[in-house]
Amino acid sequence: MIQLGIMLVAGRLFAELARKFKQPAVIGEILAGILLGPTVFGMISPETFHSLFPPGSSSLVLDGFVQVAVVMLLFIAGLEVDLHIVLQQGRQAVFTSVFGLVIPFLFGFFFPYLFPDFFGYADEGKRLAFALFMGTSMAITALPVIARILMDLGIFKTRMGMLVISSAMINDLIGWLIFSVVLGMIGKGSNMPLSQTILLTVGFTAGMLTVGRGVINRVLPWINKKLAWPGGLLSLSLAFCFLSAAFTEYIGIHAIFGAFILGVALGDSEHLSERAKEIIHQFINNIFAPLFFVAIGLRVNFVENFDLWLTLAIIFIAFAGKIVGSGLGTRLGGFSWKESLAASFGMNARGAMEIILGLIALENGLINEKVFVSLVIMALVTSMTSGPLMKWSLSRKWGN
Repeated sequence: MIQLGIMLVAGRLFAELARKFKQPAVIGEILAGILLGPTVFGMISPETFHSLFPPGSSSLVLDGFVQVAVVMLLFIAGLEVDLHIVLQQGRQAVFTSVFGLVIPFLFGFFFPYLFPDFFGYADEGKRLAFALFMGTSMAITALPVIARILMDLGIFKTRMGMLVISSAMINDLIGWLIFSVVLGMIGKGSNMPLSQTILLTVGFTAGMLTVGRGVINRVLPWINKKLAWPGGLLSLSLAFCFLSAAFTEYIGIHAIFGAFILGVALGDSEHLSERAKEIIHQFINNIFAPLFFVAIGLRVNFVENFDLWLTLAIIFIAFAGKIVGSGLGTRLGGFSWKESLAASFGMNARGAMEIILGLIALENGLINEKVFVSLVIMALVTSMTSGPLMKWSLSRKWGN
């Protein structure tokens, strides 16, 4: 209880501090964790740190809260996905999302695959899975961060804003599917054959986004009318979130994927009001999200595991892949070079999704702590620079 209380207070204070500097709350929450964790507090007063965050049963309980927080975070990320927007953008969104996914993925895949020693990976048997993970982590985006940046710049509802959002939605959908398969490859799934797991995953995704959406559209009006509002909606949506997460965990795909897909199906319903979405967001973002992001700083020592050249290499690969891929895709979709560059900077934001990916990979032994620290720093750098770079690009006078 003391751990949770301290983490929530520290997370809130530093989130507010980050907002004052016009940065995402997640940056302040991770900074709070780094100060509370072995990096700062553990170095200043090791005995007090270990008495406050001891290994054993309290650590298991905290890990349980963090795992639930991860599932919930992916659920609200799914709520952000609007399939109607994706369909409206059509060819342009396909170009931007495909190039913005494939080129960063290739950048992220080939460098770690060709130079595994530099990236600190010694297990030759899982080299392909490691490279696939790194490719996925370079390809994925952070929908909530991108949406906030576009709103702050006042271009969320513009043609380019809708293109960036819809492309990010497609990226995340495919990216999480690839990552779930990677976890199956390293034997962290069920005892099912990989082919059966992939078949069930594709079937579950297609079913939830077609039949599942139809069922939700029929059931939601009844929930809104017959049950206490918003309590009924909140409890049932989270219940089905956990059930979907449990199902994908059972078939050998990480629980987060089930939560994400249910979020997409629920968020797309015309009967889920913006007010209801906001209540779910507020509940998760202000209670469970801070616990997860503060816990990031408690897990590793960011000073001992900081590798300058590895971090710079990962940041370079992340920027190069997204700017080349998304910029080229947007240009082929019929936008000017100025808009294409701005869109590529917008798509470059990684934020929370990247960190969730990294933590799951770390827990499953796919990456070491040095790579994890570099990925967290890269996620923070891309989130912090995405808005200013996008604003700078749109304010410049470029040719068509």
